[in-house]
Amino acid sequence: GVVETQEHYKSRWRSIWIMYLTMFLSSVGFSIVIMSVWPYLQKIDPTADASFLGWIIASYSIGQMVASPLFGLWSNHRPRREPLVISTAISAAANCLYAYVHVPHSHNKYYMLTARALVGFGAGNVAVVRSYIAGATSLTERTSAMANTSACQAVGFILGPVFQTCFTLIGEEGVTWKFLCLQLNMYTAPVLFGALLGVINIILIFAIFREHRVDDMGRQYKSINSDGEGSDALDQNTEGSIDHVAVVALNILFFVILFVFAVFETIATPLTMDMYSWTRKEAVFYNGIILSVIGIESVIVFMVVKTLSKKTGERAILHAGLLIVLVGFFILLPWGKKLPNIQWQEIKNNSFPRTAPSEMLVPFWSFPDLQLPSNHTAEPVGCPVTQSWCLNTPMIYLAQYISSDVLIGLGYPVCNVMSYTLYSKVLGPKPQGVYMGWLTASGSGARILGPVFVSQIYTHLGPRWAFSLICGVVVVSLLLLEIVYKRLIAFSVRYGRMQE
Repeated sequence: GVVETQEHYKSRWRSIWIMYLTMFLSSVGFSIVIMSVWPYLQKIDPTADASFLGWIIASYSIGQMVASPLFGLWSNHRPRREPLVISTAISAAANCLYAYVHVPHSHNKYYMLTARALVGFGAGNVAVVRSYIAGATSLTERTSAMANTSACQAVGFILGPVFQTCFTLIGEEGVTWKFLCLQLNMYTAPVLFGALLGVINIILIFAIFREHRVDDMGRQYKSINSDGEGSDALDQNTEGSIDHVAVVALNILFFVILFVFAVFETIATPLTMDMYSWTRKEAVFYNGIILSVIGIESVIVFMVVKTLSKKTGERAILHAGLLIVLVGFFILLPWGKKLPNIQWQEIKNNSFPRTAPSEMLVPFWSFPDLQLPSNHTAEPVGCPVTQSWCLNTPMIYLAQYISSDVLIGLGYPVCNVMSYTLYSKVLGPKPQGVYMGWLTASGSGARILGPVFVSQIYTHLGPRWAFSLICGVVVVSLLLLEIVYKRLIAFSVRYGRMQE
């Protein structure tokens, strides 16, 4: 490796900043429409029900799960710019498709499903982003760069709904341009804005992004994907095999971390409606505030973790993060004597659509605002009798719920960054595209299964079962971390080229 020039250093960090931006935009692409998917779906296709909405929400993660390993493989063998530009273009095109799903005369809900799945497919590029950042940073820079990447992703998730809220000012009707068949309204404006951001991102990738690779010490080598020269310098450094036990363990841990968070997000609305007799509107509003606060909390945590990990090392912090999450869910277990208010009034002749368990598949932000028939002045609130556990499970106090929110909001971002950082260090100097693809895919899988788990266990067995099982899963993952703890070390350290 060659010692790095000032020019190379600047160019390398400019490219990394473009990767941060790509990460931010891909998560904005996910969250910018989440709150409006359900009303838009009802507007374009009255045949769609709440369980179909569950599929539309999940389709993004399914698309990402399929695409991540593919884009990762592509980025290992070709210049990274190719998969980055193509994936961003797919997302932008899919966003435009989403703006036009009202045009066809039938099957509109399937066009919408396809659009969201393709946006998710394009978001498979986060595997390329993470593998690029892993290859373009030295070991000492890595934790900080990974934390910044996760922070950009978190900020994207927080700002998406904020953008959406601003676009509601346009209203449901908005402006119609006949010659383009385009309706610009509160449902289509956000995605078109997302598509515009995608185009800007592509321009920046062409203008500023360059291929850079440095070894664990930070010495530069010629990129293997650019011209095949300079690969001999690389070979001496990459001798030795990757520790696959550590790789699999980290994939499992990452799956658990994202699964637990997806469950937590999904359960917020139904749980607060059952326990505190909140209406749908109140539940969406209050939980929206709580989640924004958690988002801000997590961005602060990302920044603190960067300095903290230099003192204690990543493994200890991952361990602490999992313990905090465990305590967070343990607090949620129902204690005490007081039962929640029961929603007795069963509505005659089904004039009021009951919240079916399938609706629980939907994360809280997209909870349907059901229209009430005029003969009912108020929507029934409290714990529905159809969930038999409501009659004998003590309520979870608001203080319990808020404390648990704070703890999970602290533990989750810690675990997220540390698992990515450890993973990239364990993999070492070889191109990490495919491996990062698998990690991203296991995260997407968790985001699909989490809501399904909640809808079944919580609805049928209640919070005591749901949260006990989650605690069990976290305990098992802590044991797994104990077992592989000694193996979670950087590739260079494992082969004695560097000291910890």
